Amino acid sequence: MNWQDRLKNLSLGENMLYGLVWAAIFLIPFMNAHLMSEEINNLDNVIISWGKISPYFLIFLLNNYILAPYLLLRHRYVRYAVSLLAVVGAIFGTIEVLDFRYWQSDIDLRSKASLTELEWYWNLLFGVMMAGANTMIKLYYRAIKIDQRMAVLERENIETQMEYLKYQINPHFLMNTLNNIHAMIDFDSDMAKKSVMDLSRMLRHILYDSDEQYTTLDKEVAFLENYIELMRIRYIDEVNIKLNTPDMNICRKIKLPPLLFIVLVENAFKHGISYDKQSFIYIDIATYGKMLSCTVTNSRHPARVSKSSGIGLKNISRRLKLLFDNNYKLHIEDDNEDIYRVELVIPITNRERW
Repeated sequence: MNWQDRLKNLSLGENMLYGLVWAAIFLIPFMNAHLMSEEINNLDNVIISWGKISPYFLIFLLNNYILAPYLLLRHRYVRYAVSLLAVVGAIFGTIEVLDFRYWQSDIDLRSKASLTELEWYWNLLFGVMMAGANTMIKLYYRAIKIDQRMAVLERENIETQMEYLKYQINPHFLMNTLNNIHAMIDFDSDMAKKSVMDLSRMLRHILYDSDEQYTTLDKEVAFLENYIELMRIRYIDEVNIKLNTPDMNICRKIKLPPLLFIVLVENAFKHGISYDKQSFIYIDIATYGKMLSCTVTNSRHPARVSKSSGIGLKNISRRLKLLFDNNYKLHIEDDNEDIYRVELVIPITNRERW
């Protein structure tokens, strides 16, 4: 069973728990000793009891499926508290104003209900307490889900480290780069020296910075710049390569998991460059509020598309799912025969005030 199935089973278990609890509550009137002494077909007192339970059930539904998921679990605590109090107050306030208890005017019948009459302030208190109990259960199951996801993420990081090794010890990449640098030594020693420094910075980022859970955007941008400069050596000058990034002062304050964007850029170089046709690669990194995007657009040459195309994107999709759950977007546009575009949007994990 994979981690996604385990999370689904946890959600199913949580919903089953709620179902059993509310089923027991709604069955209380049938188990009431006074009720059992009446005729079975007399359901008036059952309806009375269910009428008194229904406001609490409505509060549970609103809290469990709307307030908690969209406010509390997204760390909007003040909005959640205010919204919960407003919902509880509105429900019981409406009951008091319209006086829905008029159909319980039969004192003998009312005394046989499973729940006693309560003043409005007790209803408010019990409504908030019931929602609080629901929230505690929800937070408990969420904590279990987070623990399971983190455990899987640790295992995934081991696999990711193995992917990093492809960059660390990829003999084909290093051989081509070193051969190109060697060929430049005789006619452009300055460019050869610069290429050696680019390669050194790139390897240093892979060997050291990628060991951390998070890096900063300026380091990732520098890594991409070094990678691009090294790749320029291999391709003709007609290849149009552009890299647009936010201001470096902003990049230094933005944290993100390491080596997320290189897969998109590498895929563009692998499948978007042709030696006999005009080619281009445009890389655009930008911030939108609390989100960070990387859009890579490249020319498309069907003859160069291999069976391995897209494997890197599948691997990054697995990693993104573990890192951000559903709070990310990976959009691929491949309906144009001449252009291929990939857009990755992730939340900014942490940043200082700009």
